[in-house]
Amino acid sequence: MQSATQARSKLPDVGTTIFTVIGQLAAQHDALNLSQGAPNFAPDAKLVDGVAQAMRDGHNQYAPMAGIAALREALADKVQTLYGVRYDLYHANFWMSGLVAAELKRATGAPFVVTFHALGRVRRRYQGSADGFPDQRIDIERQIIAEADCVIAECPQDEEDLIRLYGADPRRISIVPCGVDPAEFSPRDKAMARRRLGLPIDEPLILQLGRIVPRKGIDTVIEAVALLQRDPGSRSRLVVVGGPDRVVTRGSDPELGRLIDLAERLEIADLVTFVGRRDRSELADYYAAADVFVSTPWYEPFGITPLEAMASGTPVIGSNVGGIKYTVRDGENGFLVPPRDPAALADRLAHMLGDRRLLATMGANGLSRVLRAFTWRHVTRALSDVYDEVLTEHRLQLAASIVARSSTPAAAATSERVTSRSGQEAGAAR
Repeated sequence: MQSATQARSKLPDVGTTIFTVIGQLAAQHDALNLSQGAPNFAPDAKLVDGVAQAMRDGHNQYAPMAGIAALREALADKVQTLYGVRYDLYHANFWMSGLVAAELKRATGAPFVVTFHALGRVRRRYQGSADGFPDQRIDIERQIIAEADCVIAECPQDEEDLIRLYGADPRRISIVPCGVDPAEFSPRDKAMARRRLGLPIDEPLILQLGRIVPRKGIDTVIEAVALLQRDPGSRSRLVVVGGPDRVVTRGSDPELGRLIDLAERLEIADLVTFVGRRDRSELADYYAAADVFVSTPWYEPFGITPLEAMASGTPVIGSNVGGIKYTVRDGENGFLVPPRDPAALADRLAHMLGDRRLLATMGANGLSRVLRAFTWRHVTRALSDVYDEVLTEHRLQLAASIVARSSTPAAAATSERVTSRSGQEAGAAR
């Protein structure tokens, strides 16, 4: 089967997901990966491990809405002519790629699947005016949902939002989560990881890792750590990984500056370590070094970092939202707390950090959960099943359409004329 996947790699988690899945699917299908953006693809695109990568030049930019129709048509035309291959199915990632996939469906008749990774109406609800996407995004998403042969939801909350906010047909939604590579993230010696990172060996350590943006709720974690310090026996260090630069300064990022100011105002600056951006190859040590991983966003479409922590054997405390409440089972492999509730988070941190056996048990349970349901192998198997179901339904519809056309009065009359003419010719031959 030839399948084309259109990807937009501006968002770190989304890009990681797409390129990992593409590599896994290449063992089962031919796959084309396209970076979302202006249609000026690099001329030297080539096959890598069975995956055709056509990467555009320059930086990812949001396309102006005035040019979205031209962009959609140009990309669709490019996909149809690239390598001279006809694809059986298209898998679009993100809403702008969904526009292209819908155009390709109209042009070629091939079905398409779409994963949004984040929904405009959900973003707008939580971010308000800080959401920089155009208003038209929501209407475009609704159109794509109506035209897609299947919409991939990444968790039950995603499915619920698609149905409630966009009127999606539940029969055309499949849940396929994100995943993690156990070869990349797995348990390792905590003391050695801390030595490599230059972190204290015996100090309780809380890790927050991800994008430094307000909706991630990092201020909630800092406030919770400040509450912990009221009990001298609960004194802990918070390590925050993320940001635009490896060297952290107040001026490097407005949100980072706000968080540094908050730690100082709460008089815990000596207990909060901002380490800045780190390469992906360095992250496994941070997960392994931590006693607890914390992720408390206001909302989260899925959230890969809790999975990476779980794969590393580190228990998780997360917001009771989105994909986090799907991957973290409260009381089993971590705890769930309300977003923006420092007191609830501090209570769970104190409970967990004060019980070494609980930390070990929850860490082992998290690892087991990842290996049972959230590896990339599980994800790609589920996606392949979705592709097969969509293609089977598509072929049944084509067959039914052919039968219906052959049963119309015009088709019957044509058939009768052909039969009569054949009979006359047979009589003349005799």
